Amino acid sequence: MSLPFILASLFCPENENEVRAQLFSITMFMCGVATILQCVLGVRLPIIQGGSHVFVAPIVVMMTLDRFKCPTEEMNGLHGNNSLFIPWERRMREVQGNLILASITQVVVGGLGLIGLILRFVGPLTIAPTVSLIGLSLTHVVSEFCEKQWGISVLTVALLLLFSNVIHKVQLPVPAFSLKKKCHLTKLPIFQLFPVVITISIMWVFSFVLTELDVFPNNSTEPSFRARTDSRVDILYDAAWFQFPLPLPFGMPTFSAAGYMGMLAATVASIFESVGDYFTAARFSEAPVPPVHAINRGIFIEGFASIISGLMGAGHATTSYSGNIGIIGITKIASRAVFVTAGAMLVLWGVVGKVGAVLALIPDPIVGGTLLLGLGMVASVGISVLQFCELYSTRNITIIGISFLMGLMLPEWLSENEDFVKTGSADLDQVIKVLFGTASFTGGFIGFMLDNIVPGTAYERGLKRWVEVKSPSQRGDETTLYCIPAIRARMEKLRCCSYFPLSPTFTPGRGKRGLKNHGVKNESFDLKEVKTV
Repeated sequence: MSLPFILASLFCPENENEVRAQLFSITMFMCGVATILQCVLGVRLPIIQGGSHVFVAPIVVMMTLDRFKCPTEEMNGLHGNNSLFIPWERRMREVQGNLILASITQVVVGGLGLIGLILRFVGPLTIAPTVSLIGLSLTHVVSEFCEKQWGISVLTVALLLLFSNVIHKVQLPVPAFSLKKKCHLTKLPIFQLFPVVITISIMWVFSFVLTELDVFPNNSTEPSFRARTDSRVDILYDAAWFQFPLPLPFGMPTFSAAGYMGMLAATVASIFESVGDYFTAARFSEAPVPPVHAINRGIFIEGFASIISGLMGAGHATTSYSGNIGIIGITKIASRAVFVTAGAMLVLWGVVGKVGAVLALIPDPIVGGTLLLGLGMVASVGISVLQFCELYSTRNITIIGISFLMGLMLPEWLSENEDFVKTGSADLDQVIKVLFGTASFTGGFIGFMLDNIVPGTAYERGLKRWVEVKSPSQRGDETTLYCIPAIRARMEKLRCCSYFPLSPTFTPGRGKRGLKNHGVKNESFDLKEVKTV
């Protein structure tokens, strides 16, 4: 939910509130479409697809390039009131185009079954700085929302902590229905299931009361004006009741080498996160270990859905939503039908324009408090991956320290010394600035290089526990769970399908593209040893 807020502020449109509402609608629509595709054709596990903050970092760096910098007030005065409109479209088209290219690459990775090759060289010492620096590098984005009214932001964080960590086990009676008990009351840990929704609702009402009491200023030039609940209420009246998202709403996408490389780095990071989510979802659902063909299809469908997302103008890719997976373990609801229904509801909400407009009305300080905790969790998840490697090793501690410090230091230094990068090629200069100006890529790249160059055992590096092979089991269950019933029977009759990584009959040991030839011995991974997000 926070991505449309962040992206709308990065693209600097003149009508930011309207753009924010439009991005909300597109995001919900695409999350619904991606969820349905993933549950039916992809990995076929109960996983909600959503936006990922991993794509924000390269976009932030792309927007610092000279041709995409936001116009200053002096520039607006020179070019008139409409000077922001065309640059806003240009910025979005650039993000769209490079997101599409990076997503095509993800489709290739999934379609060719290359995930085994990637996992052979990538371990916790690469993943930890890549994921953690996503959250740590976006502190300025969070502060821009929080500074509108620090009191509201701090109170938002306090309520989130209270509901998710203090009273999360408190169960309240709620109406329920089942065929056996009919209508009845059941107890659920409501605060643990919906901490964000409850917090935003309470703070929204609280801000409304303060707005009615004129605690916040009426002057739109004052920062605290954005804490008022009526600061942009006009977009609710202007929004259409029904607005079906159409492809290329902002024009034809544009492409650049720098933008593609930045988005590609984010895509690779999202692939790692998704693989871990698949195993975690299978464990919480009490399902068999996901076979290779299901993982390949999951990555393939995520890439395909992200291509559509780029065409629709969402500004971000769709990937597995980690927060939803933990809810499965609490509610014990892991039915594909339920998640397909949830996807259909998201599609419906995306079509109803008023829904996006209502969400765009959330006061900025409340969004800032939510982002503060959310991005903090992203950073913590990355750090938690280090549990798989030997933390008493001087080698590992050195690599961790260098990768984190360089990931924070180098992008900041490049932003202050833009003229330092002069290779003689303008395109190459932009590629270097975008890649090494992105903290998550810089830290992850340095961690990857050092981890594969500095001598160390597989156990010390965490590779043995990070992705450990296991003999496949419960093949009968896999047949019904991970295979697509409509096409499996036909594929079993075609021997060539056993070489196709997306086929339910795929045999990894056969052909050059099998995982066995990439250093992974079998077609299933150990649930207990894969990271849990």
